[in-house]
Amino acid sequence: MSAEPTIFGKIVSGEIPVEVLAETERVLAFPDIAPQAPIHILIIPKETQYRDVTELAAGDPELLAEMVAVAKQLATDKANGDYRLVFNNGATAGQTVFHVHAHLLSGGLEEQSLIAK
Repeated sequence: MSAEPTIFGKIVSGEIPVEVLAETERVLAFPDIAPQAPIHILIIPKETQYRDVTELAAGDPELLAEMVAVAKQLATDKANGDYRLVFNNGATAGQTVFHVHAHLLSGGLEEQSLIAK
């Protein structure tokens, strides 16, 4: 579980401002600062203890389901319902922030890299 503060933890605490695209009591979504697709949104839990999707799935599957539901709603609102949802799990798989997060990607699929960081 994550012990060090991450950029996403600082976003959740309000220390770093973001453009909020969707928010529930437990989930926050905002644009990626280095988009890999025309639509590239990060979806994070407000809880900071889960480093990756494996930890989240084991520790709080309902929160994981809520993240997916937020992704689906954003895709419906912003991408006609078509999207990819990517969880990078581990440094060698492209995960650079160790606070579980999902990448919602849509539009220009032929231009998207296989690994969204």
